[in-house]
Amino acid sequence: MDYAESNPAPRRKTGRPLSFDRDAALEQAMLTFWRHGYETTSIVDLTTAMGVTAPSLYTAFGDKKRLFLEAAHRYAGDPEAMAQAIDGAPTAYNAARELLTAAATAYTGDATPKGCLLASATASGSAASADVQSAIADIRSSIDGRLRARIDRDIAAGVLPPKTNAAALAGLVMTVTQGMSALARDGTPRAALLAIVEVALQGWPRD
Repeated sequence: MDYAESNPAPRRKTGRPLSFDRDAALEQAMLTFWRHGYETTSIVDLTTAMGVTAPSLYTAFGDKKRLFLEAAHRYAGDPEAMAQAIDGAPTAYNAARELLTAAATAYTGDATPKGCLLASATASGSAASADVQSAIADIRSSIDGRLRARIDRDIAAGVLPPKTNAAALAGLVMTVTQGMSALARDGTPRAALLAIVEVALQGWPRD
């Protein structure tokens, strides 16, 4: 049984300052979840990586689940910035290219684990992490919805053919993104992922 399940988080004493850098600790938690996934990451793994005690972890972050969700949002970045980047792209094609290229680059960083934290965190799909999976699905759905809306704008403007299936086209981008995560974890190099991006985008509809 996980420590978090058998030892409920203690209430934080108001007014008591943290004895560690919360932001730096969250960064290490994010990297640990990214490397091992949500369910297989233990409290010991987290406290070791973060350089804190279990009581300090619970005081600062609540519990493992809430820590993961905060780490996942840190990984995903500011949703408003993501929305503005997609909305502000010259075309939906440019937005899709940027999303795919950024993913291929992030999945193969020298200083970070390979693949996508959001994909690796929910790989097991067990009932124990159902709410975590739901939260991750919401993050992905938000990106998909924003890209789909950007595609719809191009259809309305005549940039894309009127019969373009916006949902399917956005879904293709999300599918390629997730597929590249699996390949990156298997050791596929960045150049190969970027080549996949180019091939995937060759199927983008033209008016």
